[in-house]
Amino acid sequence: MRIGFLFNHDQTHQVAHSLPIALAMAGQGFSGELIVATTNASLAAEVRRLGGDLIGTRIQHVELAPSAFSRRMDAIFGKVLPASKLLVYRDNLDFFRKLDVLVVAEKTSLLLKKRYGLHDLAIVHTRHGAGDRAIGFDKASTGFDHVLCSGPKIRDRLIVEAGVDPDRISLVGYPKFDVLMDAPGKRFLPAADKVVLYNPHCSPHLSSWFRHGHGVFETFLADERNGLIFAPHVMLFQRQFVVTIDKLTVEKPGAIPQRFLRGENIKIDLGSRASTDMTYTMAADIYLGDASSQVYEFLLKPRPCIFLNSQGHQWQGNPNFLHWTAGEVISSPDELPGAIARADELHELKYRSVQEALFRQSFDLRTKTSSVRAAEAISRFAERHVKSHRHLKLVPA
Repeated sequence: MRIGFLFNHDQTHQVAHSLPIALAMAGQGFSGELIVATTNASLAAEVRRLGGDLIGTRIQHVELAPSAFSRRMDAIFGKVLPASKLLVYRDNLDFFRKLDVLVVAEKTSLLLKKRYGLHDLAIVHTRHGAGDRAIGFDKASTGFDHVLCSGPKIRDRLIVEAGVDPDRISLVGYPKFDVLMDAPGKRFLPAADKVVLYNPHCSPHLSSWFRHGHGVFETFLADERNGLIFAPHVMLFQRQFVVTIDKLTVEKPGAIPQRFLRGENIKIDLGSRASTDMTYTMAADIYLGDASSQVYEFLLKPRPCIFLNSQGHQWQGNPNFLHWTAGEVISSPDELPGAIARADELHELKYRSVQEALFRQSFDLRTKTSSVRAAEAISRFAERHVKSHRHLKLVPA
């Protein structure tokens, strides 16, 4: 039996969501072959960093290469579209055909079934993050042979909204917590009274950055008593233009003005490892955001949250904005100083209990680690899949 784990993205933020599962399978003595496949140098380096000695020993590491044609297409379209990410499947079909099961954290890999006809290949979706965005519960999820969920909120929405068969879902917790949640905390901007993490999403129709991002910076430049960590979604500044498919939009994130870069109470990180390994979510006193699922990782340690409704969304009662019930919602950076000033009091009076309930709905954590639970779920599914396909091959046409 051959089980592959694919990492195919411009950034490394998805690695910690599924690599721990491969490590757990290797640690449990999985009898088949485990292969981790990466599609660029940064992904390969992150896999080796997190995987340590298991990579290259118990777990094979394959670096998938694009064809010359794909490199040319990426050179032409790469500033706007993830051309290399889409073309890598066609360029490496022989690799994917040799697998029994493929484990992925994103949905692009469904191209292997829909476009390239690899219907015998079972694809398991680990998802990445425990957020509420509608795109996480669209019909594409029914294309997977099995889905791993972090908590009952995710499972229930997949069943009701996406139409996923409950028998194809396993509730396993959050493997990312297993490798990152015990990391020592770090204090940034120690002179600040409060450190606010501003974590805008990249999707233009949801993000506060395009309309109000500069205003957030101006708020902290005007009053240096509080500090700002600006660590947006790692894809916000990855390309010259941001293109989203769930609601087709194209927007330019623009440059960050020099005056913001020189703020003594401001730290800017557009995509280092610390942007995704919970370094900032564990270090900040207050979370400021819009649609990013990182807010749920922030809730591992309940603290005040503020949400910036730059688009004027009618969010009350909308499950796609459930996380906005975890803190005060404001509509403009002009309201930010007051929201910061009352954040602690509101948190204790109103939002702490809400956050604790949201966390329980989003993460089903138990004594057994999430990685081990996910590894066991994949092993059980893989055995059923391989057995059923062997049976089908024995049945005469």
